[in-house]
Amino acid sequence: MNGFIDFLGFINQQLHTKQIERLEVMLMPANFSSIVGEFMSSNIPKYCSSIIKNKYHNGHPDLVPLGRFPEDAIQHANEGIEIKGSRYPRGWQGHNPESTWLMVFMFDSIKNINPKPFRFVAVFGAQLTKDDWQFSGRSETSDEQLLPALLNLVMRKC
Repeated sequence: MNGFIDFLGFINQQLHTKQIERLEVMLMPANFSSIVGEFMSSNIPKYCSSIIKNKYHNGHPDLVPLGRFPEDAIQHANEGIEIKGSRYPRGWQGHNPESTWLMVFMFDSIKNINPKPFRFVAVFGAQLTKDDWQFSGRSETSDEQLLPALLNLVMRKC
């Protein structure tokens, strides 16, 4: 997490020299949350030698056991950890309601006239089941891509 704070500080210093607003202010919230999650997925394996970032483009989960899949790439597997970055303590979304390990890095970085400096607030992790998900906003029979939201907080499972 300190690595992300250092990264963000470096990027924002460079943007400041060009009179460009901070990265977390410039980007749409979902895009910034994605950067937080991708950074964590790329860096966690530096501290845990038994996992690696899934090398399959948009593969699930984000982190998989090292050497478990050919070329450490798998489109979809039940083994591993899905990583999310979020400003919120609930309402996290995914593309499929499934049993998976989920790790969420919650942060605070309010976008307004005087934005707060970025900081991590909490890290949540739990093994979820399909029962922990609920559909919100769309019918389960809709042809549109479904985005299930968590029914129960991961904190309850920790």
